[in-house]
Amino acid sequence: MEGSSLQILHGKLLKLGFNKNTFLGNCYLDLYSKFGTKIDAFKVFDEIPYKNVVSWNIWLKVLVQSGDVHCARQLFDEMPERDVVSWNSMISGYASYGLFENALGVFLEMQKYGIRPSGYTYSILVSYVEFAFHGKEIHGNMLRNGVDLSNVVVGNSLIDMYGKLGIVDYATGVFLAMETVDVISWNSLISSCCKSGYEDTALSYFSLMRACKYSPDEFTMSSVLIGCSNLRSLEKGKQILCLCVKMGFLCNTIVSSAAIDLFSNCNRIEDSARIFKDSNIWDTALCNSMLSSYALNSLEENALRLFVLTLRKNIRPTEFTLSCILSCTQPSLWIWGFKLILWASNMYCKYGLIDSATNIFNDLLTRDLISWNTMIFGLAINGEPTKSLNLYYELLELSGQPDRITLTALLLACSYGGFVDEGRSIFSLMEEEYGITPGIEHYTCVVGMMTRAGKLKEAGDILQNMPHEPNSEMWESILLACDIYGDLKATEKVAGKIMELTPESSLPYLVLAQVYESRGRWESLVRVRKEMKERIENKVASYSWISVRSSVIMYQANQILSCGSKDIGIYSTLRLLTEDTWDRGLCQSVATGSNSC
Repeated sequence: MEGSSLQILHGKLLKLGFNKNTFLGNCYLDLYSKFGTKIDAFKVFDEIPYKNVVSWNIWLKVLVQSGDVHCARQLFDEMPERDVVSWNSMISGYASYGLFENALGVFLEMQKYGIRPSGYTYSILVSYVEFAFHGKEIHGNMLRNGVDLSNVVVGNSLIDMYGKLGIVDYATGVFLAMETVDVISWNSLISSCCKSGYEDTALSYFSLMRACKYSPDEFTMSSVLIGCSNLRSLEKGKQILCLCVKMGFLCNTIVSSAAIDLFSNCNRIEDSARIFKDSNIWDTALCNSMLSSYALNSLEENALRLFVLTLRKNIRPTEFTLSCILSCTQPSLWIWGFKLILWASNMYCKYGLIDSATNIFNDLLTRDLISWNTMIFGLAINGEPTKSLNLYYELLELSGQPDRITLTALLLACSYGGFVDEGRSIFSLMEEEYGITPGIEHYTCVVGMMTRAGKLKEAGDILQNMPHEPNSEMWESILLACDIYGDLKATEKVAGKIMELTPESSLPYLVLAQVYESRGRWESLVRVRKEMKERIENKVASYSWISVRSSVIMYQANQILSCGSKDIGIYSTLRLLTEDTWDRGLCQSVATGSNSC
């Protein structure tokens, strides 16, 4: 469900007065938690006059999913009633953000309040355990609470947990204590042995598994191949590989990757390349295995060529990919690899994979200002403003000199983190401290910082006194702030300014439509949508075209025009007429308050 459709339904709910109903309010709160924004969800939560535990749980889930664990804990402590779902949400929130000690603390606190942990509670904890003593503590707690450890699902999760922690004897003990096992149980045990350096034991369990008439799957075969690879046992690996071919598993990329690693570790790089070529699949796992094989066999140039090919195939590099490239030792190739890695680090920041970008940055032997700027900016836009500022101070300690981009990233970090005083200080000292005259990009960050902090008057003063003409982005930040603080006149005024500066922008129309809808001003809502359709959707757009056999298909905004194919032309016309009819019917139903479109 789209956000706009949800808001229209919510508007009807408000008009009919059903928003006071707790059950319906909870239903809409749950929908907003999945398809809306945090602000929308809070408005619905605030509208429910008689909140029950379900209402509080859904709002708690919204806070956890948005990453605001601190506010989630405050809400959790203030909840008038808490059930096992409330406790599980808080445990899951802490664990998913790497705060396992806090998660374990909530788990222990939960039992002090007499709340019996559910199976889901244990599955959360078992999935995120990082230390052996924590795993054993949770296992003991399960025994004390009478959890049925002979259950296949529970037993498998414990085997997997102990396997990840490298405690093979405990994993084996759980396996032997289970009344019934399945293929997943065998897989978990075999994988645990391989990961912990007991490859021979893993191969013995594999033989026992087949003797007990259990049919191995792709995961089983990949684990056993990894074991043979670690042992550098080519003969045993060939036998396993023949079985994979016989069972049709070699088409699985995980199995193929394990086979590539096997031949590479046994100095049979030509066989690795043959498997990679025969697979004819451009997959992250396969490409990483082949890259690693080239790097391990001192074929750096082949590795870099393959890396470039993966980028052309739109395969996103992982940390493992980049570590393989970093292992290239030839100086002439390392420079090329360094540039590719810097590009990849920037890409990771843009995609929100900030941990991967940080690992790349930390592994760099030489850091120029571009790499510092990339990381400072990446941390700022990915919800780590404090780390962004700390990295800047680290740069200064190393006698680094910031440039315009560095200071833009810093001001952005202050804006996102709400560090108004620090942002003001940096902005005021730019020219005096570093000889950099503030540009439009710096003013944009400062205006955004003020509006996010609710300081609309200060933001307006900056707009009036700045030496540059305010751009649309500044006005947009003020527009959104006006909307949040419910200033209708200011919203209409700023929206009009944006319409003058950027006639092609749909933001002012969308904000006005939302404001009018929330106030029940249906006529104004229809007028704004009509204006948006006339001024934006009907503007002449650029064309692109492709030739498919005897047909030429042209693309324009939301249309497809065809030359030489009647079927496509008819289809496009019908689709556009349908969309237009839907738009008109929707506006009419909103204006009249009817239930049909």
